[in-house]
Amino acid sequence: MSALDASKALLNDRDVQFQLYEVLNSNALTERERFLEHSQETFDAALATAKQIAEDLFAPHNAKLDSNEPTFDGQKVSMMDEVKLAFQGLADAGFIAGRNDFEDGGMQLPEVIMTMCMGYFTSANASTSAYPFLTIAAANLIKSFASDALKKQFLPSMLTARFSGTMAMTEPEAGSSLADIRTQAKPVEGKDYYHLKGSKMYISGGDHELTDNIVHLVLAKIEGAPAGVKGISLFLVPKFTLDDKGNPDQRNDVALAGLIHKMGYRGTTSTVLSFGEKESCVGYLIGEPHQGLRYMFQMMNEARVGVAMGACMIGYRGYLYSLAYARDRIQGRLPSQSASSKAVSIIQHADVRRMLLAQKAYVEGGLSLCLYGSSLLDEAHTNPDPNMAEDALTLLDLLTPIIKSWCSEYGPKANDLAIQILGGAGYTREYPVEQYWRDNRLNPIHEGTNGIQALDLMGRKIWQKNSQGLVLLNQVMMQDMLRVDAENERLAPWVTSLKEALKKVQLVTQQIAGDMQKISPDQVLANATCYLNMLSKVVVSWLWLRQALAAQAGLVKLTEGSGLDQESQDFYDGKLHAAQYFFHWELPLMHHDAQLLLDRDTTCFEMKDASF
Repeated sequence: MSALDASKALLNDRDVQFQLYEVLNSNALTERERFLEHSQETFDAALATAKQIAEDLFAPHNAKLDSNEPTFDGQKVSMMDEVKLAFQGLADAGFIAGRNDFEDGGMQLPEVIMTMCMGYFTSANASTSAYPFLTIAAANLIKSFASDALKKQFLPSMLTARFSGTMAMTEPEAGSSLADIRTQAKPVEGKDYYHLKGSKMYISGGDHELTDNIVHLVLAKIEGAPAGVKGISLFLVPKFTLDDKGNPDQRNDVALAGLIHKMGYRGTTSTVLSFGEKESCVGYLIGEPHQGLRYMFQMMNEARVGVAMGACMIGYRGYLYSLAYARDRIQGRLPSQSASSKAVSIIQHADVRRMLLAQKAYVEGGLSLCLYGSSLLDEAHTNPDPNMAEDALTLLDLLTPIIKSWCSEYGPKANDLAIQILGGAGYTREYPVEQYWRDNRLNPIHEGTNGIQALDLMGRKIWQKNSQGLVLLNQVMMQDMLRVDAENERLAPWVTSLKEALKKVQLVTQQIAGDMQKISPDQVLANATCYLNMLSKVVVSWLWLRQALAAQAGLVKLTEGSGLDQESQDFYDGKLHAAQYFFHWELPLMHHDAQLLLDRDTTCFEMKDASF
């Protein structure tokens, strides 16, 4: 594959098949009652359709959209026609409703298959993919918590992309501190709605002309509500209110104050919205008063896994491009060669292979992490054993900050390495990898910064249900480690390393538990990022062990079958080598973070403002 061809490659399809069916055994889901009408063939058909739409409708305008971002003339937002065509093409193929029941117009696909389908769209065009992604998440929240009347009014149109959706949380003064939001909601006497007043910013997809209506899910406080997060309610606020037939009618009192111009994701409108400038912004309460943050967490957590998958996909596309470029680009000679020797492709240089191997380990490890998280949702929703279903939710709750933060850190790192491999070319807009990095750089901030994820993990998640999440994580890791024969010369040392890492995690966690009882939480949580880094390295190492086990099993089948298929053998060898890289180069770094925690290092905590 030439570098030019590689610019069109969205994913390694062989890796997709490997992750879904050889590592996760996702075809076994067809034995579950909900998926009885499906087969591996129908799953593959959905994946093939998503890939085709992504290639035909999303990828061609990715760079063009980056150079021609949406504009606002004071009256309406304008953007390229290709965005609407792509959005509608995705919807017409059934992907917005893909997770929903057949009777609701959905495809009743497993979460893990839908996650992978959406991955193709994000890889092809992150900006355009944001509109259906947000609509799907908003529709899921409405389906879970809204009244039957609101569902009937809004859901059918959202599932067909006639209406789109957003999540409106951030405010100029509050930022990520939702306890400090100021948007107010006042009940209207004799009506089934409230009047909202306030401002929201950084609202992705907050205004556009792609759909007939936009459904905003808005966090606000009802007059007289308790202080802090306990007083937050959730409202459905449409751009247009509806008539008796469910069609857009009157323009609601929601105004676009302006567009925000971002470094990446330029094709997704980032908006400042003003609610209630005319004192008539209609909002419908979702669920019970003061429970809004609990409801919104469903969408936030879904978005966090979605952000992680997006970061992984953008990183993946950059990896494939830089890999093909390294194979094509002729430059330099090996140290052992003379000056008169023929120049070699840069993939022959060991340091280039190091950077490619790091990218492969990051993006294929990240994909494994995201798909594993999605598979836990399938377990939670369809496992006939209620205890196992509950365990899956507990484990996913623990892993969500890890999934979000690790992928959104290492996806951009993969893109950074792709730029480095292209050298001077990578820094120019004539090549796509600089856009991939700019698009991906949003993700460590998006849906809760990685620092917030660290505080959530160390300050809350690991202690929930008497640390049952950590217990379950240890159990599933041990199950895979027990699958490795002690005589396995390649994998057995990795198991030893992983067991040592788990012991270190346990030691650190026990110390933190004690410190929480006797030291200021400000000081204990000051190094929360170290804990997140430590546990993330362990989790991704384990997932690489799972991939290595599947690769070895694949090699055995090849030798026992009709003979060695060289392409398959190379694929499995590549998996084993990437796993080796992660265990040799990445996992040992967790011990540095662990030591900082064990030493109760106060370097960052004690640094004074004035001393900067």
